Amino acid sequence: MGFSLKKIFGIRFKLVFLSSFLLVIPWLGYQYILEMEEYLRRAQEQTVLGTAQALATALNERPELFDEAHYGPARRSNDLYVYPIFYPLSLDDGSLVDWREYQQYEVTYDSKNYLRTPLNPIRYSNRDGSLQFDAMVGEYNRSLYAYFRVTDDFPVYRNRDALSLDRSDFLHIAMLAPEGNDINHFIIAPHEPEFLYPFKVNADFSEPEYESRISGQWYATEDGYEIELQIPLEMVGSKLGFAFYDIDDPELRRIETVVSTSDVNSPELLGSLLRPTPEIDRIVAGMGQSSSRIQVVDRTGRVLLTVGDIQTATGLSVISEDENKSSNKYWRYLEDKILLPLYDQILTKPSNDFIDELYTGVTREGEHIKSALNGEPKTQFRTLADTQTRLLGAAHPILANGEVLGAVVVDQNMNGIRTFRNQALETLFNTMLAVILVIVLGLFIFASRISTRIRILRNQAEEIIDETGRIRNTIAANNNSDEIGDLSRSFSNIVERLTQYTSYLQNMSSRLSHELRTPVTIVRSSLENLRMVTTNDESAIYIERAEEGIKRLNLILTNMSEATRIEQMLQTSEKEKIDLAAVIKGCIEGYQMAYPEVEFELEITPRPLLVNGVPEYIAQLMDKLIANAVEFSFAGEKIRISCLGMRDHAVVKVINHGPYLPEEMKDRLFESMISVRAQEKQKQPHLGMGLHIARLISDFHGGQIRADNLTDTSGVAITVVFPLFFK
Repeated sequence: MGFSLKKIFGIRFKLVFLSSFLLVIPWLGYQYILEMEEYLRRAQEQTVLGTAQALATALNERPELFDEAHYGPARRSNDLYVYPIFYPLSLDDGSLVDWREYQQYEVTYDSKNYLRTPLNPIRYSNRDGSLQFDAMVGEYNRSLYAYFRVTDDFPVYRNRDALSLDRSDFLHIAMLAPEGNDINHFIIAPHEPEFLYPFKVNADFSEPEYESRISGQWYATEDGYEIELQIPLEMVGSKLGFAFYDIDDPELRRIETVVSTSDVNSPELLGSLLRPTPEIDRIVAGMGQSSSRIQVVDRTGRVLLTVGDIQTATGLSVISEDENKSSNKYWRYLEDKILLPLYDQILTKPSNDFIDELYTGVTREGEHIKSALNGEPKTQFRTLADTQTRLLGAAHPILANGEVLGAVVVDQNMNGIRTFRNQALETLFNTMLAVILVIVLGLFIFASRISTRIRILRNQAEEIIDETGRIRNTIAANNNSDEIGDLSRSFSNIVERLTQYTSYLQNMSSRLSHELRTPVTIVRSSLENLRMVTTNDESAIYIERAEEGIKRLNLILTNMSEATRIEQMLQTSEKEKIDLAAVIKGCIEGYQMAYPEVEFELEITPRPLLVNGVPEYIAQLMDKLIANAVEFSFAGEKIRISCLGMRDHAVVKVINHGPYLPEEMKDRLFESMISVRAQEKQKQPHLGMGLHIARLISDFHGGQIRADNLTDTSGVAITVVFPLFFK
């Protein structure tokens, strides 16, 4: 686990980790954009307040505009009062729910409003009370809106193959032309409850021509039908009237009853269209403000005029997403499939699908409006409930003779700034992402090259010494001028000097053995001559001690040269096919005679175990193992020898019951000059060469040797594995 963690936290990881601090740059950019957003918010606040102040200045000292006589209720029953509408109406939702705040102002038209016309005065005299309607007319953003809730006991719709428009229930709209005294007539006669298809006709309903500017929908209800419609104010003059024609017999299709708001056939009797603020409307229109919702309220908070739509009043033009996209198709694919979905999860995307709950009444509320009606201009930020949309409102008082007549309220949503911020953040993140990717990739390549060079140097260092501890390779010096090249050259120099010193140590034992044998021979012959001429008992004791020291010295010289001699012999020996089981069995028979005080337990497979080797060396290997086992066995304990076949290998084990091997010596036991014997317990000199020679012989035969402590009892098992010969 530790090694794997070291590999993970290598140079490449560290460089990539350090490069992650580059993410501070996008964070600083993010903070800068947030600060810029705050400046834009303040600038928008001042702009909105300035717009409100400019409009209020244009309306100052004009008390007649706020005279209740200009916007009071209609004084005649055939006049139509137009109420200001303060949010966009949906004309296709199948109900009048959008009119809920205005239905208190609707007017009922019934039998008191029957219409007789010169077309057929008698036809419309049937006053059975089966037809009546409630109506309400309002104005929003320079369009005239109206709804009609009609009670009709038996609606009759136009046949689809009928050419005439007056053979079914229909709505007749009569309006004075914007210029002149002519009346424009329009008829809406649907085939069924559907979207409106108005037709412009003559006064006698002839020559129908489709009029696309009038829109709306016709709904069926349990007691009749409902109609919503929208008419641009540019089509409407100063007078307007609506008339509903009722047909009860689907066969005869005669007009039974007509109920109207006024006489729709006479310019003099046509009802007036009372708009409370035409002068205020012209003043506001002259300011040319199209990026805000502008409202004028009187001192009671009642709305006199609404211009603009809060959903589109962003106050800031931003680049569209299509214009902001890159022309590179690969980068565009990365943006569309990965980056933009990620940004959608992180960044708050503004939506124009919201309703300003503060302005859902016919009067206006809010701290900024209250402050303006008290004579102090003020701005206010609001966040709509359950949305991320923020609204900015500014209110400025309208004064006349030092008295507050009303206030101008200018509203904008903050979606423009939010969208601008998101686009700036996306551009910043895209740029920073590209820069960071290039930098990280460059650092990764640089770190990979450095780590590769270090890994090559490490591999060379690991291959210098073989399993026996001998130097077999060197390090090739690197000519690069950097620190790694300098380290490589230093390692190469160290290895070269270490190779020379190791070679000197390896040859020292044979040189010492060769150089010391001659003096030892001289001393031995001198002691023999001295024994022949000396008869003194005391001198004989010293001569005997000297001869014993010469023997020990001679044994040391023999052991010192044995490993070198064996290694040289192995290099020149030729292998042959031998039966390993037979060789070991013969060796054990000799050990029983050589060690009569030790009991040997032998387990040998009955089938031949053929190996490619030299019998003499196998016997010498067993000599070293048995001698080692005898020396370290407890008195009276058996030594167990096994030689068994296992798949394509022969396994030889020598097990003795004695002291455990130290854990730190298990892997070093077969090295040269390594011994675990205590010095005070040695009866003869040992240089730790026996098991080293055993490993040399094992390696020569392609085998492996290892030593393990027994688990069931105190003792050591030495295992030698030989590959079997199958040729």
